[in-house]
Amino acid sequence: METYMITDGTALFAFLAGLLALIFLLSQIHLFARFFELLPPVVWAYFLPMFASTAGIIPPAHPLYAWMTRYLLPLALFLLMVAIDVPSILKLGKVALLMMVAGTLGIVIGMPLAYALLGHLLPPEAWKGLAALSGSWIGGTANMVAIARSVGTPDAELGPIIVVDTVVGYGWMGVLIFLSAYQRVLDRWIGADRRLIEEVNQRLSQLVPHRKIPGTSDYAVLIGVGFVAAVVAVYLGNLLPALGEPTVISHTTWAVLIVVTAGLLLSFTPARKLEVIGASRVGYLALYLLLTAIGAQADLKAVVEAPLYLLAGFIALIVHILLLLLAARALRAPFFFVATGSMANIGGAASAPIVAGVYLPAMAPVGLLLAVAGYVLGIYAALVCAWILGKLALLI
Repeated sequence: METYMITDGTALFAFLAGLLALIFLLSQIHLFARFFELLPPVVWAYFLPMFASTAGIIPPAHPLYAWMTRYLLPLALFLLMVAIDVPSILKLGKVALLMMVAGTLGIVIGMPLAYALLGHLLPPEAWKGLAALSGSWIGGTANMVAIARSVGTPDAELGPIIVVDTVVGYGWMGVLIFLSAYQRVLDRWIGADRRLIEEVNQRLSQLVPHRKIPGTSDYAVLIGVGFVAAVVAVYLGNLLPALGEPTVISHTTWAVLIVVTAGLLLSFTPARKLEVIGASRVGYLALYLLLTAIGAQADLKAVVEAPLYLLAGFIALIVHILLLLLAARALRAPFFFVATGSMANIGGAASAPIVAGVYLPAMAPVGLLLAVAGYVLGIYAALVCAWILGKLALLI
């Protein structure tokens, strides 16, 4: 019988929270800045608890993990969605939004194609891992976790998926940054109309972000509202039937859809003022805490399967790039929109503003707004992709 150093639920939560705190403290030290650019905190939030459970410090199975998964995910999604400023996103104009949608469509098509080509070489439940990857490459880490919980992706399968997400995602980000030096040449090849950039720039000048330093009462509101929304969503999700063969719309999926849709609808009301006091920041904190619990349940041996997943990721990425280039030619969109539209999908809110800023420093907010738009589209589009992958799994 295996024994672990930490088994008490409260002590286990403290260990995971302390580990997450250490990760972010180190990421803020200038000496380690470059290191965390290559391997961002999301990677360590998953893998360090996995190493801890493999080493026998914490158990790979514990009731605490189930509780964190059950409630922290809907809490995070609700606070992220209620914070979205849809009118500001719409002000970017149709070209920027269509390029982002083209990138999303590339993943929805590319991931099933990759699975169709490599599924016979991958583990039986690999489609669930690729569904989680599609969630990440459409709407970021929050959507990756949401889709993984929705389709029942084994925690062990998330190890290689996070490897692919990091290696392919940041590798492609490096390529896009390199190509920024040749954007004029690429614009001529595309036949781009660079006046489109000036139009978007004028719209951005109308956006005036506002935030305040949150106080104790603000955090009390955010945590209280977030947990109430999570509990209600989980309760309602359990009342609805699971759908699909294999199951894609599970009880968890219903809870996710309820909380995402409710949060998005509330973003059109005064509830969006929750972002002024830091709704999205608390949402991300809940998400990272959840990742530590998922990582603790993972199996280190599963990471050896990453090479095949890497190949699948590259195939999906190629389809994604081709669709973006075709859309750019059709819309005469500058390569700036190819780069930001791609990173809004593949990289998310952390990477898209960086890439946009490298191409045109004043346009970094475009990357951020497009990435936020990916959160909205990501859940729904990734569920479609997961449904296609599930159907393919029955044929392979």
